[in-house]
Amino acid sequence: MGISAKDLEYSLKALGRIEPAFAAALERAGLPEPRTGVRGYVTLLRAIVGQQVSVASATAIWNRVEAATGGASDPANMARTSDEDLRAAGLSRQKISYAKSLAEEVLSGRLDFDRLPADDEEAIAHLVAVKGIGRWTAEIYLLFAEGRPDIFPAGDLAVQIEIGVIMGMDGRPSEKAIRALAEAWRPHRGAAAVFAWHHRRAGAPAV
Repeated sequence: MGISAKDLEYSLKALGRIEPAFAAALERAGLPEPRTGVRGYVTLLRAIVGQQVSVASATAIWNRVEAATGGASDPANMARTSDEDLRAAGLSRQKISYAKSLAEEVLSGRLDFDRLPADDEEAIAHLVAVKGIGRWTAEIYLLFAEGRPDIFPAGDLAVQIEIGVIMGMDGRPSEKAIRALAEAWRPHRGAAAVFAWHHRRAGAPAV
């Protein structure tokens, strides 16, 4: 789902009116492409599989997990696959524990992606209650898979670095500092994060 191109443009123009540094950065780097994901179990499972490995490695492991489970999109398949087979597919013991916990939460109905709380902080708390899902993963899921416009993953290193660049700061601001700074950007903080990643990839210089 993610934030649509139209909504990104609207939010970034609004941010530019709130914070002139964003308007200047938008002139330099242009509008970002929307970043989207699929709502539900598979997106979070792929996030677990991809933790602390390269994109290429995550893809290779995911393909092996698909084969080992007979279809990783079904949590019942994950639940019935042996730890030995998942280890052979490339998952660590910790990731197996996380993946099985996620499957169990979905199968039991305790985690229902169609009924996550509307309040962002409550939704984050609901997701991080699942073993292996931290705040960053929960925020990325809600931003890209649900398109929640005010989700701001301030713990993301690239977001911290690039917000510092955009705002002309000396060095990388802390998570606490950019959370405080971004309060003035509500309800457009999701677009600010998407733009920070775009600005970094574009290599746009600071003023």
